[in-house]
Amino acid sequence: MRCSALDRCATREGSGARFKRHINRAQKHMFSSPTRYRIPWSVLEEFPLTRLGRLRSCSSLDEIMEVCDDYDDGRQEFFFDRSPSAFRTIVTFLAAGRLRLLREMCALSFQEELVYWGLEDTRLEWCCLRKLRIRQEELKEQLRMEEEEAELTTTLTPQSCEDGLGPPGAGGEEEEESRMAGCMRSLHDMVENPQSGLPGKIFAFLSVVFVAITAVTLCISTMPDLREEEERGECSQRCYNIFVLETVCVAWFSLEFLLRFIQTPSKCVFLKTPLNIIDVVAILPYYITLIVDSLSEGGEKPSGGNNYLEKVGLVLRVLRALRIFYVMRLARHSLGLQTLGLTVRRCTREFGLLLLFLCVAMALFSPLVFLAESEMGAKYDFTSIPGTYWWAVISMTTVGYGDMVPRSIPGQVVALSSILSGILLMAFPVTSIFHTFSRSYLELKEEQNRTLRQKPDFQDSTKSQNSEDSAETDSYHGITEAAASALRKKSIAIASQRRAMQTQD
Repeated sequence: MRCSALDRCATREGSGARFKRHINRAQKHMFSSPTRYRIPWSVLEEFPLTRLGRLRSCSSLDEIMEVCDDYDDGRQEFFFDRSPSAFRTIVTFLAAGRLRLLREMCALSFQEELVYWGLEDTRLEWCCLRKLRIRQEELKEQLRMEEEEAELTTTLTPQSCEDGLGPPGAGGEEEEESRMAGCMRSLHDMVENPQSGLPGKIFAFLSVVFVAITAVTLCISTMPDLREEEERGECSQRCYNIFVLETVCVAWFSLEFLLRFIQTPSKCVFLKTPLNIIDVVAILPYYITLIVDSLSEGGEKPSGGNNYLEKVGLVLRVLRALRIFYVMRLARHSLGLQTLGLTVRRCTREFGLLLLFLCVAMALFSPLVFLAESEMGAKYDFTSIPGTYWWAVISMTTVGYGDMVPRSIPGQVVALSSILSGILLMAFPVTSIFHTFSRSYLELKEEQNRTLRQKPDFQDSTKSQNSEDSAETDSYHGITEAAASALRKKSIAIASQRRAMQTQD
């Protein structure tokens, strides 16, 4: 769409070239087809560095053409091939001094318009500037994720010899490298993209099944009878079966981690990824437990053997508790968990604000309820202010375990105030977190759909569908042209009949 500006500048005194005097005798008009705008030079004097303000200092046609896209000397018009809606907003800012984003235009596109017209984005209203900054942060995050994905998915492909030129014997090596690159690509699609085909879906299904088995065995191993057997150093058939299941699951997880590590071209970036760090934290405790068990059974126990065994048992229990991190592996195959992680990473400021609200309210209500309970002689549970912090947090988050209850009327009033304050304080950041979660989910869903559209099968089906549509369109156009030809012939015949009748008359 073409946006143009008609410039008839207000008359003013001065000498100079004829063209400059001709420009100076006009007064300022702007129009964005078909709407015209008129701006006096006095308004543009306040913005000399903008694109429109630079027109005032133009003294030749070459200088004008450097500022605008076209100029009509007869009509005194300056043409700008830009967005009309953005141009209307710029003119409104020059006249009224208020600059706001457009709902129908992307914030980043509007920023490009501001750069073109020579305006800084800091002139935006604070609410619009906040939206622009949020959109810029989202774009940076998206670009960062795309770069990480590109680094993880890029495989080394051999460069073919141009025009068939190359050293003798290089064809076999290139073929071998090409075959290896194809295997790496297939391996990457299987372990990283479950939607790539049947192998990827089977691989993802097995991963989810083994994660579920690990979670179930972890829960069963904490049963009282099994814990008693473990403390006595006995191993029943159930303990052995649980150990076998755990060994099979860890073997699968180790194989999966090894395959992911092999197919990635950047090993350092792979090891720095949060999900891969979780895999290492979840897998290593099993092997460390085996090593500690073998050392405690085969080695000689030092003096104070009971203390040594207790320490070893504590280490084993802590390491086995780390197996719960296997559940985090579901984030690889769950869009909801990925959205949750992305939301937590994007909303660190909101979470910090929520924590600040809770700390301030906790520091306020804990002394009040302690004072109310101690002065009324009803201090049963509130023995100190630090001991009251737990009650304040539980009350403000509306959990209310009931382990600490104010007995006096002033204490109950303070409790009611803390509950209402907690509801209000938590509602403010939660709204922003919810919007970030929704936006992150839509972004990940769109990225998943874009990845699916890049599949060869999808592209082939799209091409076939397009060919069918084009065939149907061609047949439709053929029928339409045939009908139009028949109508033309019929009209010609009717016209000839009329001329024959007029000739007879």
